Amino acid sequence: MFNKVVIKLIKSYIKGLPSALMEKVSQLLELLTLEKIEERIFRGQNYETPWGRVFGGQVLAQAIQSAILTVADDRYLHSMHGYFLRPGDIKVPIVYDVDVLRDGGSFSTRRVIAIQKGKPIFNMAVSFHSLDDNQLEHQMEMPDVPQPENLKTSEQLLEHLKKENPFMYKMLFNPKPIEFRPVEAIDPLERTDHKPVRNIWFKVKEQLPDDLKLHQVILAYISDYNLMTTATLPNRSKMSPGSHFFASLDHAMWFHRDFKADEWLLYSLDSPSSSNSRGLGRGRIFTKEGVLVASTIQEGLMAPMRS
Repeated sequence: MFNKVVIKLIKSYIKGLPSALMEKVSQLLELLTLEKIEERIFRGQNYETPWGRVFGGQVLAQAIQSAILTVADDRYLHSMHGYFLRPGDIKVPIVYDVDVLRDGGSFSTRRVIAIQKGKPIFNMAVSFHSLDDNQLEHQMEMPDVPQPENLKTSEQLLEHLKKENPFMYKMLFNPKPIEFRPVEAIDPLERTDHKPVRNIWFKVKEQLPDDLKLHQVILAYISDYNLMTTATLPNRSKMSPGSHFFASLDHAMWFHRDFKADEWLLYSLDSPSSSNSRGLGRGRIFTKEGVLVASTIQEGLMAPMRS
């Protein structure tokens, strides 16, 4: 699958560099800054997750960033489709191999393979488009939900776990450069079934550079949060902490309009189906003014743990 040059580079650059918890926006920007190690081949570092595997949103964002580094300045991301093939090792840097499939009059297409230890852990097709002013537009309306200023943060909603379930608190609460404010406050200790619908406000905690491509990469990073958990909501009574294994299987995303990731955005999520140990999550992302800026779909594994 990979040529000998790529394999040689991978083996040369795997150094098992230490990971670190990511708490600041500067650390997120550093995580998304890739090192060029050969033509169309890049290397990214990891941050330490509480669950011990590479965060899928990190791989999504770094893979997109590697593709961005190979396209013209006037081409902006409009869609990506990726598959998670293997769990990522947080102690090993990830190498991104970008294949230039096409540069047309207004579209550019790339294929990206993320590699660790000589094996693919993620592959993605990603497409870029020159912006235009075509006036043929429509969009679905944003749900009527409370504004973020009137809601508690996800950190505040988890405070009670410090005493009630310290282990779960450690797994769920880790400082992030993104602030989340859920509309539906669902207690992680509660085993009650819910409709598979959630709405969550979010934004990056500090002001970002005025660069649409950077905001797109960061939105892809954030988009991996909460999709799979929405698919679990109708079956919470059948689950308990540690009873099931969860893993993202694929992820698709479409970018419709300009936005800023450091301003409030609403992630409106639903799950139309779960079956055969797989759950499907969908998301629409709106600005505070109700403008639809992106859409996502993800299927994830929700398999019972083997005894």
